[in-house]
Amino acid sequence: MSSLILLFGCLALGILLQRVRDFPHNSPLVLNQFIIYISLPALALYYIPDIKLDSTVLLPVGVGWICFAASALFFWSLGKMFGWSRKLVGCLILTAGLGNTSFIGFPVIEALYGAEGLKTAILVDQPGTFVVLSTLGIALAAVFSKGQPDVKVITKKILFFPPFLMFILAVLLNVLHLSFPDMLKDVFQRLGSTVTPLALVSVGMQLRIERRSKHWRFLALGLLFQLVLAPLLIYLLYVQMLGVKGELAQITVMEAAMAPMITGSIVAASYGLKPRLANMMVGFGIPLSFLTLPIWYWIIRGI
Repeated sequence: MSSLILLFGCLALGILLQRVRDFPHNSPLVLNQFIIYISLPALALYYIPDIKLDSTVLLPVGVGWICFAASALFFWSLGKMFGWSRKLVGCLILTAGLGNTSFIGFPVIEALYGAEGLKTAILVDQPGTFVVLSTLGIALAAVFSKGQPDVKVITKKILFFPPFLMFILAVLLNVLHLSFPDMLKDVFQRLGSTVTPLALVSVGMQLRIERRSKHWRFLALGLLFQLVLAPLLIYLLYVQMLGVKGELAQITVMEAAMAPMITGSIVAASYGLKPRLANMMVGFGIPLSFLTLPIWYWIIRGI
């Protein structure tokens, strides 16, 4: 319950801060930069060195990659068909193709499946969704924001993306069976825990409810993909085709059904990919997901 209060409370706080003149107009940008340069790298250093890497991780890790690839194919095809702008297509791919597998996913999965379930959720998030964002997500944002792909520039952006650098370091530590002392782990955990409140405050400060906005139909389409089509795809692939059963199957489907990833919307906004739509995807997607998640849990609870 405290996690839900934090989510909705920080979002509401951000909306209220829109009316506080003492906060500069670029406050959301500053918050986003702190998240990218401090909070996310800390999370990578906290979780990844202790993850057990073997063949059993492939299914949960694959969730993020599969959903992102499906999102790219889905929205690129629709964009070509209806003549959408590159920035609109890029925004929809980023925000609908990356689920909030950690800051909503972790508390939801832990509440439903306990600490053992959380181990699977971490695999879905860190080597999965998190790395997709740090690599393909950054590359896509760079390409769709500029119009002309520049391999050198894109490669540089990926390699110098702070969360990706720390991810590589964390994986190296994992392979070498090295770990940080508990004192440093506590520091990383505390810094990483700032992602959710800061990101939601940032989203709230930028969220505008415009009844005549041209984004409403794209918002509906993006949320349809993220909350319905993405988990349906994982359900069909993992449960129906591969015959995966039990908690592993349930957790992967539930993680695929999470609301849009907060950091994905931050990256989209940072690259100028329809920032208002990106923030609407998170601002409306999070509360709506608490209506769709129980439906998915009811569907998969017996597998």
